Amino acid sequence: MPKAKAQRDTAVVEVVPLSGFDADLAYAVPPICVEQMRPGLLVRIPLRRRSELGVVTRLGTDQVVPPGKLKMLYEIVQPHPVLPADMLQLFRWAMRYYSATPESMLEAMIPSAIRKGMRPKTRRYLAIGEAPDAEAWQELERRAPKQAELLRFIQQQFKPLPRATVLNRLKISASACEALVAKGYLQESDTEEARVAYDDDISDSPEVVGHALRPTLTPEQAQAVEAINGAIDLDTFSVRLLHGVTGSGKTEVYLNAIEKVVATGGGVIFLVPEVALAPQTVGRVRSRLEARGVHTTVWHSHLSDGERYDAWNALASGEAHVVVGARSAVFAPVQNLKLIIVDEEHEPSYKQEEAPRYHGRDVAVYRAMINQAVCVLGSATPSLESLYNVERGKYAVDRILKRVDDRQLPRLHLVDMRREALQGKGPSPISRLLMDKMVDRFEKKEQSILFLNRRGYSTSMLCPECGYVAECEHCSIPMTFHRTDKTLRCHLCGEMHPAPHRCPKCKAPDIRWRGQGTQKIEDIVQKILPRARIVRMDADSMSKKNLYRKILNDFRIGKIDLLVGTQMIAKGLDFPNVTLVGLVDADMSLHVEDFRAAERTFQLIVQVSGRAGRGDRAGEVVIQTSTPHAPPIQFARQSDFDGFQLEELEQRREFNYPPFRHLIRHLFRGRNPEKIEFYMEQWLKVLEKELGDQIEIRGPAPAPIEKIRDEYRFQLWYFAPSASRVIESIAKLRKSFPLDKEVIDLLDVDPMQMS
Repeated sequence: MPKAKAQRDTAVVEVVPLSGFDADLAYAVPPICVEQMRPGLLVRIPLRRRSELGVVTRLGTDQVVPPGKLKMLYEIVQPHPVLPADMLQLFRWAMRYYSATPESMLEAMIPSAIRKGMRPKTRRYLAIGEAPDAEAWQELERRAPKQAELLRFIQQQFKPLPRATVLNRLKISASACEALVAKGYLQESDTEEARVAYDDDISDSPEVVGHALRPTLTPEQAQAVEAINGAIDLDTFSVRLLHGVTGSGKTEVYLNAIEKVVATGGGVIFLVPEVALAPQTVGRVRSRLEARGVHTTVWHSHLSDGERYDAWNALASGEAHVVVGARSAVFAPVQNLKLIIVDEEHEPSYKQEEAPRYHGRDVAVYRAMINQAVCVLGSATPSLESLYNVERGKYAVDRILKRVDDRQLPRLHLVDMRREALQGKGPSPISRLLMDKMVDRFEKKEQSILFLNRRGYSTSMLCPECGYVAECEHCSIPMTFHRTDKTLRCHLCGEMHPAPHRCPKCKAPDIRWRGQGTQKIEDIVQKILPRARIVRMDADSMSKKNLYRKILNDFRIGKIDLLVGTQMIAKGLDFPNVTLVGLVDADMSLHVEDFRAAERTFQLIVQVSGRAGRGDRAGEVVIQTSTPHAPPIQFARQSDFDGFQLEELEQRREFNYPPFRHLIRHLFRGRNPEKIEFYMEQWLKVLEKELGDQIEIRGPAPAPIEKIRDEYRFQLWYFAPSASRVIESIAKLRKSFPLDKEVIDLLDVDPMQMS
């Protein structure tokens, strides 16, 4: 047969490699794989004399491949598509919109356990086989007593037992077992065992007590449920913003919507902003759905590879229909997707700060559109972007203005720390009012939470003699003192060295530690309440797997009296016995170089305050601030969301900031600042010539944190009515722009961090 005709008769597919190639490549399909071949499958391909993984994006090709140059792919790696049809479409969109490489996008969408080719976990079981006759028994007991002991033990069991467990218990070697199997007296079988996250002793705790039963809905909850279920019945795309005050029972509304979807075989993605929130949410969902026989999986970065693999496999095979997880769960391979829930949709943690820089909430909305599904965005303090979409009629809104059982919102106390410093013997991070209330709660056997979004002990080391401040050698920020191991650490690059006893510059012995972190607050509170059980939750203390769950569960059941923590305890958690919340420094998020600073401060105060008074007892909140008259603090104190929204949106409209325009951040970094500035000037000339009439350009300027890991950072800002219309043009210009290899640039569409 001529080569040309043979090539025409060969099945061909287009594959995007997982690494190192920014294009779809054509490959021939081996005859043995033709029937199973479909878009979205993970395959192994030859590429540059290596074996690489790739994803099939299309059956057939329009590419013209010279005769004899069409290579044949090696094999299909996974039986289920790693990118089903909706995910392939999402992959193309996200890659364009966020100006991401195929490699980074595929890494985000396909778990590493799948890319590594992990397989299901199997366990070998032992069961009784053919029974030996009397003579064989005597021979066995005389010549192989260990074999006889093992056989007798297995005969006494009612079901097959794990081989490893039996051999360890009886202290019998594997060779004795193998001999019995060879004789036919024992049978071995391999059984797959699912590695289910949170299916352990901690899950049997009272963490979900009271949530398994269906509570009576309040009138506002019932109205929201009816509206969301009505949208689900339409079987078409829509986005609904569930705006409910803290403690109003938004989760119960979600659960009702989930039940409706799974009853008809639909799939659900439930996103939470923090890993710490996953155990509580998974427990509530499972307690509601287990009776229906609905399998709920967990999806976030703290799972083991095995747990991630089994969760992915359960969803891809259709065994599971519901997934609960953090940001990356938006890419879970849920079949027949009908509902996506984004809880605490305002949280900046939904935005990934490394490539690909996608926003989980916005990706969720787009994926819902692809699947003609309903996307529910929930929050007590919705983002201004979502509220603006409500104002424009793009999103519908359901409001819950009262807490369940008519519980009152907590009473807020504002403490001016400037006056506190004048009245006391010096500045202290804990005010007299907060001290008194902590003591009162402890004596009443009620629980308290203290929030400070800064880990470590002190934020800087200062020499009062010469003014020396310990700064990181590689980053332009002060080193943080950690008292637990007496080290100075950089929270950006990880640099760490022992804390000095004398000033490194002038050798003066009187070194002072300024500022405070969660370690210092923990020490101070322990002195105020020496008999109290106090636990700190931050990135330094939560290094072990499942420690989040254990501490939060211990707090729930009363083993811990007071919790000190960072943002991981600031939202979503439901502890009925917490009656006091203290914000140690409410100004921290207010005085930063970020146009969202006021919005973040307002949201933080409302969210942290919402942890108090969620049970039968009234709650109180102490807000410590040096700027008590700042608008976001005053609006939060009065629980005036509408007033804050009106004022903040008016300011954004005046300066034409998001949500009225899209913002794209263009960051340039490298070790030579002069070289960076030169190339930025050249880039600006090209950009202004080609796109000057489509975007407003601001900059260049040094980034707020000018140096990280020995690299200097400068940035440009692009404002445009539509990011999707200009980002592709910018990306094309970048490809043709001759940038020096020592200068790295990156684009961040709709950035959430300005530093």
